[in-house]
Amino acid sequence: MKNPNRKRKIISYLIITFSALIMLTPFVAAALNSLKSYTQYTAIPVEWIPNPFKWENYIEVWRMTDFAQYGWNSLVVTLLSVLGALFSCSMVAYAFARLEFPFKNSLFVMVLGTLMIPPVVMIIPQFIIFRNMGFLDTLVPLWILEWLAQPFGVFLMRQAFLSIPKSYEEAAKLDGCSPFQTYWRIFLPMCKPQLATLTIFTFMTKWNEIMAPVIYLSSEEKFTLPIGVLSMSGAWFGKEQYLVAAALMTLIPILIVFLFTEKFFVRGASSSGLK
Repeated sequence: MKNPNRKRKIISYLIITFSALIMLTPFVAAALNSLKSYTQYTAIPVEWIPNPFKWENYIEVWRMTDFAQYGWNSLVVTLLSVLGALFSCSMVAYAFARLEFPFKNSLFVMVLGTLMIPPVVMIIPQFIIFRNMGFLDTLVPLWILEWLAQPFGVFLMRQAFLSIPKSYEEAAKLDGCSPFQTYWRIFLPMCKPQLATLTIFTFMTKWNEIMAPVIYLSSEEKFTLPIGVLSMSGAWFGKEQYLVAAALMTLIPILIVFLFTEKFFVRGASSSGLK
């Protein structure tokens, strides 16, 4: 008699493999389209395999655009945003999780309540504030808000800090650690999976952000990758395969970050109740 658990495992792997292939299909199709000539790209019926493979399409993207400058701007915005999110969200979350102060629970509920405010509602007030501060057409509005402790990151890190036994905090007090030293030396090193999760979410959000750069940036040399590529869509009329190649190139940093932090991401999400 066959083992029912083995049969169930085989079926599960088949389902997972089939689902993975379905999700990979658009990416593979885009990769193949980026290596076609325009004639092949627009051919009917569809020619799935490029003949020949035109690797020079990627070189043309670099030649026709200031791709390196766009990438540098995106990298600056993304790294500053990630650092700001990790520092501010973890500090606020530590206060809500381990410190005692008046109206702590009420304030935390108010912080979570801001998640229900549509981002569109805040566009005009934020634009007026940044205009009065002289930050228009700079990269500052694209990353400065992440240093103000966004509610999702606060919730994520608070869940992590609450899961740490109180005995660690008591031991740190006996050793003479201040609240900040306890947070920095004891709690943060124990929450690496959640920090990796927050890093991935922030990196993906800021790297792919389009709305804020469109609103705050007007000089082409300040453009980030998403709007830099979109700004060239008109110039690439009749050469749409270049647009596909540029879009794929913008995905490479996200894939690299996710591949290196995937195990931390899964562990952090599962331990934080984000399933």
